[in-house]
Order: sequence, then structure tokens, then C-alpha cells
Amino acid sequence: MSDFFEQVYDIVAVIPSGKVVSYGQIARALGSPRSARMVGWAMARCPEGLPWHRVIKNDGSISGGVMADLCRELLEAEGVCFLPDGRVDMEKCRWTEW
Repeated sequence: MSDFFEQVYDIVAVIPSGKVVSYGQIARALGSPRSARMVGWAMARCPEGLPWHRVIKNDGSISGGVMADLCRELLEAEGVCFLPDGRVDMEKCRWTEW
């Protein structure tokens, strides 16, 4: 596993319940602002036990293909706010305190 992936997982591990971050936020936090796609690759291989569902697209959209419905269910159970169009309300739920 790459050092970059490990750093991604270190951030994901501390995202609090009820909050979300975007792939791009994680990339910027790691000093690689153009690496959002690489963060996505890391998340596709996310180890068990990490809150993978708390990482979403910058516009609040949920990615994940077949896992998108589960992701939404998990976020709703944590009290994450959704907009009428189905996206996460990033203004209310984005985590920026790392």
C-alpha cells in the first residue's frame, strides 16, 4: 500500500460522525490538490472499519456505484443533512477541522 493511501486513511479515520469531506479536500490536505482521483482510488480499496461513507464529491453527490444507496443510508443514520436534489448539504455537514 502506498504512503499516499495510508495518509488518506489517516484522515478518513478521524472524520467525525455526521460530517463529510470531499475527495478534493483530502487531496489538498495532503499537499496534492490535483490528486482527488487518487484519493478516490484509495477509497475504492479502503480497509474495513474506516468510515468510507463520509467521503463524497465536492458538490455533495454520493459516488460509489452499487454502494451509493448504502452510503446514503449510513449518512442519514448519522444525521447528515440532504438537499431536495439528493446531494449532501455541504454547507452544514462539511468537516474542515483537521
